[in-house]
Order: sequence, then C-alpha cells, then structure tokens
Amino acid sequence: MKTIIWLALFFGTFSFMEFMAWFTHKYIMHGFLWSLHQDHHKKDHDSWFERNDAFFIFYAIVSMALFYSGAQTSFWYGWPLGFGILAYGIAYFLVHDIFIHQRFKLFRNADHWYAKGVRRAHKIHHKHIGKGDGECFGMLVVPFKYFKNKK
Repeated sequence: MKTIIWLALFFGTFSFMEFMAWFTHKYIMHGFLWSLHQDHHKKDHDSWFERNDAFFIFYAIVSMALFYSGAQTSFWYGWPLGFGILAYGIAYFLVHDIFIHQRFKLFRNADHWYAKGVRRAHKIHHKHIGKGDGECFGMLVVPFKYFKNKK
C-alpha cells in the first residue's frame, strides 16, 4: 500500500508541477519578478546563464529540502514529493532548455506532432518580448490549436 501511495504522490507532484510552472510563469515571471525573467525573452544573451535560471534554482532547493526532510524525519513522503519535483525539473530542462531553446544542440530535427506543437506554442510565447500580452505559459500541456498540422 505504501508503494501505491508513494507512486501516487510522485506522479501527482509531477503533474502538479505543470500547473506550478504555468502559474509561476504567468503571474510571477511575467509579474513582479519580470526583472529575473526578461533576459529570457531577449534574442541575444550576454551569457549562457540567464537570471531566469534563478527559478530553476528555487525549485531545486524545494526538492532538496523535501529529500532532507524525508531522510531526517518521519516525513517519509518528502521523498516522492522531492522526486516528483526533480523529475519535472529534468523534463523541463530537456524540453525547454535543450529541445526548444537549444542550449545544447540536441533534438534539432524532431519531427513528431507533439514536439512540433510544443515548440510552436513556445515560439508564440516568445513572439511577445514584453511583460504583458503573453500566451502559452505552460510547458508540457499546451492548447490543442498548436498541434494542428501547419505547413
């Protein structure tokens, strides 16, 4: 029974992180912490690192704190919660930083309908370089209209 609860917490946390990514992106990154996120919307960067990476660091700290609490206390569900956040962070890095923004030149020729839709939605998001008027704030779950076959 504990395994089922562990897996439910892990997958539930991973899924909830998509909502958190959307919420954080829309209301915090494009809100009061725009100063940390705006360099991500510039075409040319001064450095490989962006101030925007601070958001990744925040969630990594939350994940590590959950691991620590799971190891040091009877808060055993810190482990599946921490692993759920970690797994989402890995997915985010692979999809957003590597696949979409090509921080490493991998997955350049992905020709799958889902990959094209995610890339298309993110491109529309970056079409807006200012703080307001944005759309498509999620990462893995994007509106169906971006999955339509476009030539």
